Parts: sequence; structure tokens; C-alpha cells
Amino acid sequence: MSLTTQRPGQLPNHRVAVTGLGAVCPLGNNARDAWDALVEGRSGIGPLTQFDASAFEVRIGGEVRDFHPEETIPTKDLRRMDRHAQFAVVAALEAVADAALVIDDANRDDIGVIFGSAGGGYGWLLEQDETFRKSGYRRVSPFLISNMLPDAASGHIAIATGACGPNMGVVSACSTGTGAMGEAWETIRRGDADAIVTGGADNALLPVLMAGFHALRALANDPEHPERANKPFDAHRDGFVVSQGAAALVLERLDHAQARGARIYAEVIGYATSSDAYDMVASHESGRASANAMRRALRKAGIAPEDVGYINAHGTGTALNDRAETAAIKLAFGPHAYRLAVSSTKSMHGHLMGGAGALEGLAAVRAVQTGIIPPTINYEVPDPDCDLDYVPNVARHADVRVALSNSVGLGGHNACIIVRRYEA
Repeated sequence: MSLTTQRPGQLPNHRVAVTGLGAVCPLGNNARDAWDALVEGRSGIGPLTQFDASAFEVRIGGEVRDFHPEETIPTKDLRRMDRHAQFAVVAALEAVADAALVIDDANRDDIGVIFGSAGGGYGWLLEQDETFRKSGYRRVSPFLISNMLPDAASGHIAIATGACGPNMGVVSACSTGTGAMGEAWETIRRGDADAIVTGGADNALLPVLMAGFHALRALANDPEHPERANKPFDAHRDGFVVSQGAAALVLERLDHAQARGARIYAEVIGYATSSDAYDMVASHESGRASANAMRRALRKAGIAPEDVGYINAHGTGTALNDRAETAAIKLAFGPHAYRLAVSSTKSMHGHLMGGAGALEGLAAVRAVQTGIIPPTINYEVPDPDCDLDYVPNVARHADVRVALSNSVGLGGHNACIIVRRYEA
């Protein structure tokens, strides 16, 4: 039976293509610049400049620089948007333009938005709380409630694009971006939309959140050489780097994309989630639940572990996370784990929180499309507990047909998505 053939009462199982990409992140304010930086092994981590960080021990992060949303978003709308939503809308509009997808009265009901954020409008909430405390409740903005929500970005993107199809915000901590892409895939393949604008965004570079990350004692630090601070899988790794930004993808029913002559970057072929059900902060050291998500995604994709050539790892750079993720990959892939290329692009762009999985999914898409695997930079001293091929320091040309992007989030959330090179 073909993928599009249905028995009575059976849901469709459409193939799903990636036709558009967009990004606003520490590596660049569009998808092309971000990808070029990944291939070059160039870091986007530097000193914090967006607020006075002098009171903190760690004063580095992955900032979005030279960002001019007023060039894309009308001024009246900007005033009503938290910064994370600005990142999201700019990235989403780039992805829609990149897909050459025209959204109008003829198709808007069949085009949706599934876009996530780990926390939503932190900045708006903090700003309006200060207004309330200083000036009273009558001075609080009427736009507070709608802009502090984790699904604010998906609403703003729908308004900006005119997409009236399925719409939601996915929230699963640091696996949010991957969850959004996966739910977009599921929505299209079951026939509920022809195309979905998907991805994730966050702006966690705020003083009180940085204080919270300090309290977790999980931040990397190298004030003299911030670009070297994040070193996933290295024996001397000491934490992650907080970043901000967004990444967006247009997912589209394959036959729909083919009919309009769209450029196809890759196909999404698998997705799954799981929970550690163990701790709100720490991953289970065995990696068992993350491995289950990867196994389930492989099963849904209808492929064997040996078909996967590259994994874009969650790879935060914390001692426990990298060890647990390595264990999970071994559980899911068996002996093939040692033949896989595994890299953490967080070594270059830091941790975008709700946007991380989306940017890393974008990297996996480009890897299968171009045959270039981005490296794990700052990898110098091997760790006996992390003994896979982490593509150290230099990008690698390889015939990778299938890639998996892996995400892990606070609360024990795990998610992964699988993409395959498109061959007409």
C-alpha cells in the first residue's frame, strides 16, 4: 500500500517536505548566515551587552546582534510584542518567503502555525510587573496577558502571515522547538493542513533568568575567551551558555510542494517524544527515556538504526547531560552508535531554550541537503564516558542521507525528529 492510499476509516499518511527556512540567532539574522557560521565552526558567544551583567559571575551569552525588526514588522505591532515574538515573526516571515509560499484567501485555511516557546513573554511580564509596582494597576498594558503567553509567537505569526489553519504553541522546556516541528509533521501527515510554519523562539537573556541559571550551577564560563566556553562532550566541559533567538521552518505536504514547483530541502520522516519521569532538572543518567524516543521515531520512520548517518545532539556541555545523551545514543543505536557522526552545534550558538531544537533541526536539514556535517567546536580532551565520534572542531563532508536531531528539556522532556535527503 502506498503512503497516500487509505483504507476506509484510516487516516492519511502524507509525506512531508521542508520547503522554507528562517533564523534569527547568535550566528546571524537569517538562515543562510547561520548555516555558513555552523559550517565554518564560528562561535556566536560573546560578552553580554543587553543589560548590566557586572553583578554576575558569568557575563557571557549568545546574543542576537544588529537585529532590526522594524524593517519587517510594523511599528504599531512591535510595540505590542515581546522580544521573543519579534525573533519568531522575523524568522517565520523569512521561512515563508524562502518557501515562495503565497498565503491568500484560496489557501489560508489549510496553512497553519505550530510554534513554541519554553516560557513566552518573560520580558513583557517583568516589565509590566515593574510598572504595576511603581504606578499601580491602571498603568498596566492591555496587551500584557496576550503577550506573556507561551503561544504568543504562534498567534503573532498567524496574524503576520494570514495563516488560518491549525494553530498552537508547543511547550516542553528545551525540547520545545523539536516538539513543535514534530507536531507540525503529524498535523500535515494526517491531513489536517497542507503546510505549517513551525519552529521555536525564546529570549532568556534577562537578569532574573540569568540569576536562576546561576543558581542551577550549570553555566559555562570563560570571560577571556567566551567563544571557547561551551565545549560539549569534552572532558573539561563545565556547562551551557544561555542564548536567545528563533528558527523557523515551513513544512509542507510533499505532493502539494511538488505541484507548485517548490524547492525541497529535505523530508521529515519521523518524530517521537518521551519522559524521564525522574527529576525536574537532571536527566536520568541511563538515557533510557531519550533512547525510547529515538527508537520510536525510527520505528515511525520505517528505517533501521543503520540508516542514520548523523545526529545533531542536544549536547549542552553539562557533565551529566552529555554523558546521559551518549548512553542514550548507544542504547538506541547499538553498535552503529560508533559509526555515527554526532555533533553539538550548541558549541557555537549556545542554548536557545525553546528555540534550540528548531535551530538544530534546521542544521540537520541542511546537513542532509548539502552533505556537510557541522562540527562540535572546542572539543579538545576526550572523555572516556563520551566515546562517540563528535565531529571535532572542523565540518565534515559526508554522504548523509538521514539525520536525527535530539532534544532534552527540564522536567524530563525528550524529543527527536528525523529528516531524510529528498530524492525526486
